[in-house]
Amino acid sequence: MLTVSNLKKSFGLIHAVKGVSFSVEKGEVLGFLGPNGAGKSTTMRMITGFLPPTGGTASICGHDIITDPVAAKRCLGYLPENAPSYHNMTVTDFLTFIAKVRGFTGSEVQQKVENAILKSRLESVRNQAIETLSKGYRQRTCFAQAILHDPQVLIMDEPTDGLDPNQKFVVREMIKEMSADKAIIVSTHILEEVDAVCTRAIVIAGGQVVANGTPSELRSRDPQGRLDVVFRNLTMTEDQSNV
Repeated sequence: MLTVSNLKKSFGLIHAVKGVSFSVEKGEVLGFLGPNGAGKSTTMRMITGFLPPTGGTASICGHDIITDPVAAKRCLGYLPENAPSYHNMTVTDFLTFIAKVRGFTGSEVQQKVENAILKSRLESVRNQAIETLSKGYRQRTCFAQAILHDPQVLIMDEPTDGLDPNQKFVVREMIKEMSADKAIIVSTHILEEVDAVCTRAIVIAGGQVVANGTPSELRSRDPQGRLDVVFRNLTMTEDQSNV
């Protein structure tokens, strides 16, 4: 459902992404792991069409993001880090606006909004202005806009960053509930997120993929099965090779 082929991105003399390739199938939740500055967000922005790549491409449900971007984006839901919204709108008004932007009309608008509110557990705050919501509910509102059109591929950048433990649990449960019929990427630097929701993980450091496997496969690289040790060794080795 998603194929990334040798994606590269340079900003002048800075090579932020140096040829990243991977694929995600239906039913997978892929953890996209790496320290801050590793190239995770830049890679996601290229996959979603927000940044043009310097080289390589991505295909979403068979549609190339460069040559067929509109069709590709119809199959895609995107929750960026620090997701934007219109704070003076209520939750319902914001999602109604998103539904119309997505091209839905008539009764279909209300149907899509109601489904998104239900899946994101926003019933209790649906008539509140977004600016009055807690960070957790604001994050869920942005999550709702990402899934409103029921995309086949869902990409989320740091979806639980800054949330308290209860809010993290709710967001992770929502991800797991939708994982059966979607291909999902969750970018994170929080290792517990991998065990909580991911079926596979990619570790990126210095703009390159340094590991790709299930959480148990990655953990097997340390004699005591400590994922934090594996992660630290992988990212430190790659960072040192770039010095």
